[in-house]
Amino acid sequence: MIGRVTISLDAMGGDNAPDVVVQGVQIARNRLPHVDFLLFGDQAKLESLLAQAPELKGCCQLRHTDQAVKGDDKPSQVLRQGRKTSMWLAVDAVARGEAAGVVSAGNTGALMAVSKYVLRMLPGIDRPAIAGFFPTERGESVMLDLGANVDCDANNLVEFAVMGEVFARIVLGIENPTVGLLNVGSEEMKGNDSVRTAASILRQGHLPLTFHGFVEGNDIAGGAVDVVVSDGFTGNIALKSAEGLARLYTRFLRDAFSSSWLAKLGYLLARSALVKVKLRTDPRRYNGAMFLGLNGIAVKSHGGTDAVGFANAIGVAADLITHGFNDSIKQELERLKAIEEQPAQAAAI
Repeated sequence: MIGRVTISLDAMGGDNAPDVVVQGVQIARNRLPHVDFLLFGDQAKLESLLAQAPELKGCCQLRHTDQAVKGDDKPSQVLRQGRKTSMWLAVDAVARGEAAGVVSAGNTGALMAVSKYVLRMLPGIDRPAIAGFFPTERGESVMLDLGANVDCDANNLVEFAVMGEVFARIVLGIENPTVGLLNVGSEEMKGNDSVRTAASILRQGHLPLTFHGFVEGNDIAGGAVDVVVSDGFTGNIALKSAEGLARLYTRFLRDAFSSSWLAKLGYLLARSALVKVKLRTDPRRYNGAMFLGLNGIAVKSHGGTDAVGFANAIGVAADLITHGFNDSIKQELERLKAIEEQPAQAAAI
């Protein structure tokens, strides 16, 4: 029996808030009947929307605020002046124990800054990482970091590997995920010092994960590994490149199928197959990037997503909470710490 879970929502965050937030709750409610919601935002607007969704009456509570973080607000500005915004209050509900996790489609930089300040870091983690999903030839994979950290040292990459492996087991249900470091080549001598040092640590085999080795950019979509580890600079470029390429091919297909009457006939014949491809690569399926390493569950939804995408982000948060993601991270970090202490203890004898 799954116990009741409460998730706080930044109801004013995102391009289409608060409508998409409430609609997303309606969709998520069907899959997650054990989840209740705290909605932070303009009470009048939210009450009007909830009046059209009577099925949500018993699972939603409203917390009024007329302040919201804007898309172009600087994180430093929000940290100084944003304590009464819907984003800050939703994150603070997790810190105060009112909610087990938070979901927001608002300003990514501000959400990261507020979450890190309010929730703090898990013991043993130096930096948070943004983790997201990628469709692959074999199914789905996890990639991190997607932009939280431009520069990373070897220890940061090893921590990302540990967190990503746990994430893949809990969210994707992969029993023994394989982990790879994104690099400019698969040879051991390739890459910068941080990547090579991290690979050396992971190759020792003392950590409770399966390290594949180095992977290249074309291995991501190929599904060579279940977890792709990178610094935030490289990871964000890879993510945006993949999104841009997907839009380009969509445009190419649309233009090709509308180029002649024969092409249009071909579209009608291939329509069912194209629908399957669209569903497989639908970005809404992969919406919901997790801020790993925080002492609390915080999930970032794409700012321009629709209700289906926002519902999926809620689902990511619910899965992480239900399966005790942070507790699993703590256990793995304790193992990592014990492994790191072994050489020092041996030298002291």
